[in-house]
Amino acid sequence: MSFAGMKISGPYLFILATLMIDAIGIGIVFPIMPDLMARVGADDTAEGAVWGGIMMSAYAATMFLFGPIVGSLSDAYGRRSVLIAALATLTIDYIIMALAEVYWLLLVGRILAGMAGATYITATAYISDIAKPEERGAAFGMIGAAFGIGFVLGPALGGLAAAWHITAPFWIAAGLSALNVAVGLFVLPESLKQENRRRFGRRDLNPFGILANAFLVPGLAVPLICIFVFELANMVYPTLWAFWGREVFAWDAFTIGLTLAAYGVLIAAVQAGILPQLTKRLGDHLTLTLAVLAGIIAMVGFGFTTTIWAVAIFLPIAALSDMAPPLMTAYAANRVGEDQQGLVQGVIASLSSVAAVVAPLALTGVFERFVDGDGTYFPGAPFLVAAFLVLAIAPIIRLLRT
Repeated sequence: MSFAGMKISGPYLFILATLMIDAIGIGIVFPIMPDLMARVGADDTAEGAVWGGIMMSAYAATMFLFGPIVGSLSDAYGRRSVLIAALATLTIDYIIMALAEVYWLLLVGRILAGMAGATYITATAYISDIAKPEERGAAFGMIGAAFGIGFVLGPALGGLAAAWHITAPFWIAAGLSALNVAVGLFVLPESLKQENRRRFGRRDLNPFGILANAFLVPGLAVPLICIFVFELANMVYPTLWAFWGREVFAWDAFTIGLTLAAYGVLIAAVQAGILPQLTKRLGDHLTLTLAVLAGIIAMVGFGFTTTIWAVAIFLPIAALSDMAPPLMTAYAANRVGEDQQGLVQGVIASLSSVAAVVAPLALTGVFERFVDGDGTYFPGAPFLVAAFLVLAIAPIIRLLRT
C-alpha cells in the first residue's frame, strides 16, 4: 500500500492512529470548556475564556520546557519507549481532569500532560525516520489528516457525552489512551537505528540553549520563525472558538462540537486529499503560499462574521490554511541530519508551546476587552489580530525556496 509514492506500513498506520486518538482526547474537551470553567467557579463567559486560556498556557509553558528534552531523549534512546511513556502519562492526565472539581487540579493535569511532551514530538520524529526527505511533506500532511479525523470524532463525541455528565469526555479520552498504550506495547517496533542515535547530555536539559542553537543551524531559522508565527495566529481557533460561538451565536456544547467536527472533516479532506495533489502539481512552496493566503482570508472573514452561512463559507478556507504547518515542518526536517529529527521536532513543539502560552493570554484578553469592555463591542477582534500575524510572515515565506 502506498500514498503519494510513500509505502504505508503497519507502524506508520499505528502512528496515525495514535495521533488521531490524541486529537480525539484534545477535541473531546473543546465543547465543554465553557461549562467546565463554570463548574470550577467561572460562570461568566468572558471570565471563563480567560480561565481556560490560563489553563492552556500552563500546558504550553510546561511543554516548552520539556519538549526539546523529550525530542532529545527519543534521539538517544529511541522513539518507541518515549512514545509509550507519553501515552501513559496522557492517560493519567485525563483521569485527573475527570476527577477535578477545583481549578488548581485542572492545572495540575495540564502541567502533567505538558511534561510528557504529548505524543506529537516523538510521533513526527518517527515519521521522519521512516519517510524519505522528498516524502515528508505529504507524510506530515497525513499527520494533519489524522488530527482532522480526531477532531471530527472528538468534539462530536464530547458534545454527546457531556449530555450524560460533564466528566464523561475525560473518561472516554482516558480509556482510548490506555488502550493505545496496550496496543503499542505489542505492535510498535523501534524506528531509530543504533547508528543514527546520539548521546543525551547535560546540554539537552536546557530548552533555551537548544532553541538558540537550532536557530544557528544553516537554513533552519526561517522555517522555525514561520512555524512559530503561524501557530501563534492559528491558536485563535482552539482558544476562542467555543467562547466566540457562544457569544455571537448562542451555541450550546452540542452545536460547538458539531462545528468543530465539520472543521475536522474539512481538515482531513485537505490534508489527505488536496495537499498531496497540490504539492505534486504545484510544488511545496506555491502550495504553502496558497495556504497562508487562505489563512488570512479565513481569519478576516471570521472576524466580521455574524451569520451562520458566512461560517459555512469560511470554514473550508480555514481548512486549506492547515496545509501550512506540515509543509513548514517538512522544510525544517529536511535541513537537519537523521540523528537530529527528534531534536528538531522537539524544537518545533517547543516553539508551538511558546505560541500556545502567549496566544491564549493575549487573544482571550482581546476577546474580553471587546465583549465586556466599555468601548466597542466586537467579539471577532481576536481573529483580525491573528490575520495580521499571518500577513506579517507572508513576505519571508519566499525565502524557504532556497
